[in-house]
Parts: sequence; structure tokens; C-alpha cells
Amino acid sequence: MSDVTPLRQQYLDIKREYPNAILFFRLGDFYETFDGDAEIAARELDLVLTSRPVSKSSRIPMAGVPHHAVDTYIARLIERGYHVAVCEQVTEPNGRGIVEREVTRVVTPGTIIEPELLSEKHANYLLAIMPIGDPASGRWERAGIAYADISTGEFAATELTGENAAMLTLEELARLQPREVLMPQSWAERGVTLPPGMSLTPYADWRFERSSAETTLTQHFRTRTLSGFGLDEFPAGICAAGAALQYLRDTQKNNLAQIITIRPYTTSGFMVLDPFTRRNLELTETIRNRKTQGSLLGILDRTVTAMGARLLRTWMSQPLLDLKRLNARLDAVESLASTEIARAEIREALRGVTDLERLTNRLLIGKAGPRDLIALRHSLDAVPTLQGLIAPLPPLGALARMLDACEDIRELIDRAISDTPPATLNNSGIIRAGYSAELDDIMDKTKHAREWIAELEPQERARTGIGSLKVGYNKVFGYYLEVSHANTDRVPSDYIRKQTLVNAERYITPELKEYETLVLNAEEQILAVERELFETLCKEIAAHSKRLLETARGVAHLDSFASLADVAVREAYCRPTLTDDDLLIIEDGRHPVVEQLLDGGFRYVPNDTHFDSMGRIHIITGPNMAGKSTYIRQVAIITLMAQIGSFVPAGQATIGLVDRIFARIGAQDEIHAGQSTFMVEMVETARLLSGSTRRSLLILDEVGRGTSTYDGMAIARSVVEYIHNHPGLGCRTLFATHYHELTELPNVLPKARNYNVAVAEEGDEIVFLHKVVPGGADRSYGVHVAQLAGLPRPVVERARALLRDLETAGSTFEPQAVKQKRHNPAQLKMFDEAPNPALEALKAIKVDELSPLEALTKLYELKRLAGE
Repeated sequence: MSDVTPLRQQYLDIKREYPNAILFFRLGDFYETFDGDAEIAARELDLVLTSRPVSKSSRIPMAGVPHHAVDTYIARLIERGYHVAVCEQVTEPNGRGIVEREVTRVVTPGTIIEPELLSEKHANYLLAIMPIGDPASGRWERAGIAYADISTGEFAATELTGENAAMLTLEELARLQPREVLMPQSWAERGVTLPPGMSLTPYADWRFERSSAETTLTQHFRTRTLSGFGLDEFPAGICAAGAALQYLRDTQKNNLAQIITIRPYTTSGFMVLDPFTRRNLELTETIRNRKTQGSLLGILDRTVTAMGARLLRTWMSQPLLDLKRLNARLDAVESLASTEIARAEIREALRGVTDLERLTNRLLIGKAGPRDLIALRHSLDAVPTLQGLIAPLPPLGALARMLDACEDIRELIDRAISDTPPATLNNSGIIRAGYSAELDDIMDKTKHAREWIAELEPQERARTGIGSLKVGYNKVFGYYLEVSHANTDRVPSDYIRKQTLVNAERYITPELKEYETLVLNAEEQILAVERELFETLCKEIAAHSKRLLETARGVAHLDSFASLADVAVREAYCRPTLTDDDLLIIEDGRHPVVEQLLDGGFRYVPNDTHFDSMGRIHIITGPNMAGKSTYIRQVAIITLMAQIGSFVPAGQATIGLVDRIFARIGAQDEIHAGQSTFMVEMVETARLLSGSTRRSLLILDEVGRGTSTYDGMAIARSVVEYIHNHPGLGCRTLFATHYHELTELPNVLPKARNYNVAVAEEGDEIVFLHKVVPGGADRSYGVHVAQLAGLPRPVVERARALLRDLETAGSTFEPQAVKQKRHNPAQLKMFDEAPNPALEALKAIKVDELSPLEALTKLYELKRLAGE
């Protein structure tokens, strides 16, 4: 279009560079969106869609948001997975041509730095994946992983190898929960499915090439080689790290001073927790509503700082396998648990500490505001108190050495920044009087003018006799005198009318304009000098970022330890004994979440667990609602809590370190992936069987229930036998089931043991005792549970009658009987009479194990076998 306006052409040129982002184009006090971006913004942000002329004959869609509220709107777009390019005015309007504009940053889900857009208790990771394999087949030989949080400066990389590289990558995604995932375009375009809450961003393949990645990394860190970072063993990790860093450079416009190093890591030092286990155990969020409240983290997180909350979440997601580190954590928790007063004082002092980690990184990239420095000063004020409180506690000696009160920084801020500075650099009053001779000189020169204007209103009221006269200011007219219409006849002759309002007139005087000029010119000077002084101050403080970040880490650890200690004392947890063998002995264990959810009239019933070298598989039977699932979950959760360094809800616990926990509990249809409940169950079971070792802990609940009775029973038994007999397994296993036939397994599997959840019967009523005792259950109590669930009385009574009839018959269908021909009427023979299939099936029924629905089904099958 040849007749577009210069502004339109400027927009089109900038938009061409960011085709995949919504461009927020600054126009005065608004950020405007145009064309397709405007239609998206109007739809997603509930904005009014208007239009704007761009030539004599053409208008385009337009939607805008006020500049002071832009972060709120950007946050809503990011939450929906969009990218936003923020285009600012970089020159002031001068009446000669259009204002220059440029994109200052691109906001994506993984590159947020604004505090108001970030969750305090969650890291905000950008994660890059470099699969090595064949994109056409989707097979992975290995994968490079790199992740970064630019709000904290964290940057790490690793490499996952073997046939399970894709599954290991999913486990890392589940652990880190990144907001945004980068993948080479050739892989991303083949239909990658990510867990909920993660946004996939395809990125040019060549950015993941080794040469490009190494160049990006060495240029950023100003080194000739990457050997000093320990990345030589992770070639694919280097590719992922280079791509991630280049993406950050693209979006942040090279403003990455906070990323000062990259940390290599391996997953071998941590407990393996696959996505299904994390979900099934509800470690950080509940299955039903995906909220932290009601999860294990919701119970353990009583931190009072953002840094402590993020660290505790990291510990929860990455349990340790190192006895020395775990015992050091337990020592720290124990020292705080045993000192009630000191712990309370520590937690109170921690409340005054701001998010030092993110604040320091805002200083490094020049994004800190005046009030950030006041928050930093207040935080440093708390450090000496914390040092004094933990000094008498030997297990916290390392933390005491990490904490640095940074007296020089605190004193500098105290001298330079006023006690109540404005929120931004657009207003004066940031720098304290006496800090800068230049600024003080400007202030002195305009002091008389400011005082004159401040005293003008009472003087003019006295001179004119107009008691309602006001002195005001706005950006259009400057300072003015405002008089109501009722008093216009009393206005002095030296007043010059400037503006007429509905109820008043505004005036100026020559003397007022002279003082105004002095003040306004000085105000511009003051803003410029204060901005320069502030920026210099921030750079000076940022030079000490290592000290500040080390203190931040110390505070985070202290807060996490204090949180775990507080929970331990309040909830009567015990310190676990950790060993390198394969014991797992828990006395009076409790589920930490469920016991919190019980009504006041109920008491949680604790249970024991005992695994040793001879008892490796516990087969747990009992009716629904009796507590089987809660019990097996609590064993897994107690084990995990011990391996993050927490006390555990038990009377006593000895735990041999577990290298991985697999929890197959329940199933959800993966309709979007074309998988039924039973298929999901089998996929999870296959993964735990192939990924387990002798040191693993397996939690299986109702394996095989998603298919027919005999298929399910066969699968359940074969799974137990495989775990028991495989030379690489024999791991600690809790197997909850309704297949009572499996209670016979201890007769043939020497390391299997039977347990059941006790029930007391009172006539037709049952009482769940929630106590796990040795031995197998002999009944299912399905009809009783149906009654408790509220089934209509006729249904329950009919089920009881059918159950009595079946119990009288006393048999269960055998597979061979079911497979008999449906229409084969019995005939009397004098010699060698063939057995009647219906009678044989009836004899085989085990009534105690039938649910009402199964009983009805078997009656129909009996009729078919009888030829009816």
C-alpha cells in the first residue's frame, strides 16, 4: 500500500520482525495492537475492538490497553500461551517526524522477569530439549536438557541416555514443571504432547547445532572453551544450553547479566519419580483441582520467604540418595525442632526478608526500582539477628557462614536513598539530601521558588479575600490559581485568565510563571541527576551480587529447615533413621495429609510396616473404603519425606534408601491420547516393571481391575510373580487387591506376605477399623459398601438375596467353564456321562468374592450354559 501513513509503515516494519508475537505498540499513554493482533487481544482480554485510519481509504482493527495496567494484560496473554513483543517509544515527541520506537523485550511464558507476573513460590523455567535420534520415527537415543530461570539466574544442563531417554525427559519435565519448552522445529512439528501448564515453542534447528551452541555459550561467558564448566560429558546438553541461551538473548535483547555460569548435573544422585507417581502421590498438587492445598507440599510448606518456598519445592521434587547430605539436613531440622523459642524468633526475623534472589537479579539487569533498594536494606537489617540466633546451634554453622549482613551495602543504601522514595524513576524524591553535592546545589537554588509557590495560596487568599482560592498544577497549563465563578468579581487586575471550567476560572500571574519556570527547569534537572545517581548506585550494589546471592541461599535453607521443624513439632513427627540397606520399618505410621483432613470427631488410625530381606512383597486385601489405598500411599510418602530431610509422621521409622518410587494407583482415561483407563494402567505398570531395581519401592493398587475378572486376575498374579522372581527386582512392594485368590501366593512365593485391613461385623452392618493386620481377607463386603455408599434399599436387599443364593451354591466360574458352548443341553447317558457345564460352573463359584454386579453376570452365564 503506497499511501500508508508513516506511523503505519513504522508499525509494519517492526511487526515483520516479530510475526509470532502479539505486538504491543506504544502510542502515548496506551499500548495499541493492530490487525490480527487486535482481534486476538480483543477476544482474549475482553477489549473493545475499534479501528484506525491508515490511509485515505482504509481502516484497520485496533485494540489498546493503558500503559499503567499493561502488565496485567500481558500476564493474561502469557497464561494462554501467547508471546508478547513490547515496543516502546525511545525518543520524546519533538514535532518533527514520528517518534522512534523499538522492541525492548519479548515476553514469553518462560522469560518473565516482572515480579507481578511471577509466582513467588514457583521457579519460572525455560527448558530446552535436544533429542538425538530419528525425527521421522520419533525414536530417541539420548536427549540434551537445559533449563534456566532468568528471574534468579539459575542455568543448568544435563544429558539423558539409553532407550528410555524420552521417558527420562518426561520425568525431568515433571520435576521441573517448566512454563515453556523449546524444541528443534523438525521435532516439535511432529506432534509433541507436553504435560498441562507447559507451552511448546519450536525453534530453528540450526540453533541446536553444536557449533552454534558453543559459539553462543562462549561468547556469553567470555571464554574460549566450555571445559571449565564441566560440560564435556554432555554434548547434547551443550546443544540444548546454547539454544536456550540464544532464545533468551533474542527475547531479552542481550540483557542477561544475571546468568553468570552454567551448572552441569546428573539425575543419578536423586530418587526417580515419574510423572504418574508424582500425580498419584499428590506431592505438589492435588489430582482433582491441581491446587497445592491438600497436597504433601501444602502440609510441609510453612516457609515465610519466597526463596524458602521455592527451595522446599525443589527438595520435594528431587529427594536425595546421599546419606551424608540427608543426615546433615535432619540434624539441622532437629536442632530447630528442639529450640521452640529460637525457632519462633528465627521465623519472625525471616518475615522481614524480601525475595533477595530475584531482587539481586533485577539489580544485575538494571530493572530494580527505588523501593527495591529499601526492601534490600530492610532484608539486610534482619541478617545480624539471624546470625545471632543460629550461632548457638552447631548443625547450622554452615548456614551462619553463608549469611553476610553486607554492612557496606546497607550503609550505602541508607546514605543514598530516602526512607519513602517513589515507586519509579519518573518522580523525584529518590535520593536523600546530603548524598550528592550536585543534587543538593540544584535543590538549594530552587528552594526559594518552591517555598514561594507553597506559600502562594494562603497569601492570595488573604490578599483577595477569596477563601476558596486554590493553587494547582497540571502538565498542560503548569501552575495556576483557581477561583469559583461566584468570586470572579473579586479577582485582582494582575490575574490573567487562562482557562474556563464549568464552575470556576483558572488564572496565572507573570510572577507565578517566573517561579514556575525556575521550578520546572529544576525538576527536569533533578530527575536527570537522580536517575543517573540511582543507576550508578544500582551498578555499585550489583557488583556485590555474589555476596547477596549467597546470603539469599542461606536464608532459603534456613527458612526450609525452620518450616520442616515447625511441622515436625506441631504434628508430632519423628526423626527417621536412614540406612544403606533394604529395610523399611515403620511403627505407627500415618498419612500426613489425610490425618489433617479428618473431622474433629475422628482419629487417624496409625499402622506398622515391616520389610526385611525375607518379606519383600505385601499383598493387602480388604473391602473398599477400609483404607488400603491410604495405607500404601502413606508408606511411599513417609519414605519420600525421609529422603528430602524431613521428619516423618510415625512413632519410629528405619528407612533403607529407596532409589525410586513407583506408585500405580488408580487411573484416568487419556482420551486425548487415545488411551483407555486399562491401557493407561498397563502402560504405567510396564514402566514400573522395566524401570525398577532391588532398591525401589513399588506401590500398586488394584492392578488388572480395568478388564475382565480372569484377565485382571491373571495379570495381577503374573506381575507379583515377576517382581518376586526376577533377579534384578525382588524390591519392596505393597500390592493392594480385591482378587482374594492372590492370598494363596505366599504359599508358593516365599518372600510374599499377606495383610488385610480389619473389619468388624455387627449383623448386616460393618465397621472399618482401618488397621492393617497379618493374614488375607476372606470376604469383599461389597454389598455392605454399596449400602454405605447410599444405593437404594431395594437394590441392596436384592443384592443380599442374590449373594446368599450364590454363597449357598458355593463356587466360582472357572475359565474353562465359561468357554463351554452356550447351547449344549445335557443328555442322560448310561455309560460315561459327560459333565454338565452349568453344574460344573456352579460348583466352582466362590461366592464370598463376588460383587453384586459380578453375581448377576454369573447368573446370566449359568443360564446360557444351561441352554436357556
